[in-house]
Amino acid sequence: MMLRLRVSFPDRPGALGQVARVLGTLGADILQVTVLEREAGRVVDDFTVSWPGTFDPEGIRDRLSAVPGIRVEAVWRTREIPGTSPDYDLLRHVATEPGRAFATLVDALPDLVSAEWAAAVSSESGDLVHRSWQAPESLDERGGLPGVKAADLTALRPCALTAGRHRFMSVPVPDAGLHLVLARTEGPSFHRAELDRAVRVVEIVSIIGHRPAPRTPQGV
Repeated sequence: MMLRLRVSFPDRPGALGQVARVLGTLGADILQVTVLEREAGRVVDDFTVSWPGTFDPEGIRDRLSAVPGIRVEAVWRTREIPGTSPDYDLLRHVATEPGRAFATLVDALPDLVSAEWAAAVSSESGDLVHRSWQAPESLDERGGLPGVKAADLTALRPCALTAGRHRFMSVPVPDAGLHLVLARTEGPSFHRAELDRAVRVVEIVSIIGHRPAPRTPQGV
């Protein structure tokens, strides 16, 4: 199985190697390392690894945290496939069929930010316009989201928030009259780097989805 590990460690030579060595002793194969932030003398990286055996997040956390200075913020399963270009694949599909731009976005965006599902919500009515696989039928208790109110998920600006047992990302799309909501139950809150990535993709899709259709030359 593939896992994501969010690890914070001192920003000094050799610290990344220490994390890699511990993961190696646990039998993990590191497939990708993504730097999320580097500030105040520390680094936060997401490691995507191929993991052997059973999923034991507490055991993984304990082994890594035994190294001085290393903090494991989260361990969770992921569907993201390292070494691919999902952003470009998504934009290519959108450009090919701009009439389905937002449906394509909702279906593909969870894999870009290691979310479990996504949904497009009408900013006017609050109804779900499109939802990805595994998404609930409504964004409240009726959809199996205890402690969640749909109105809380449609902020005026892009944001990450926690409600109930879910971590959410909310991205408004004013030009389309939509709100894009992504969620995960495993793992940490969405990092600002993940939010920024989603916002950039949404902005480009919004432009492509609203460009005028090409005119057919007269006489053709």
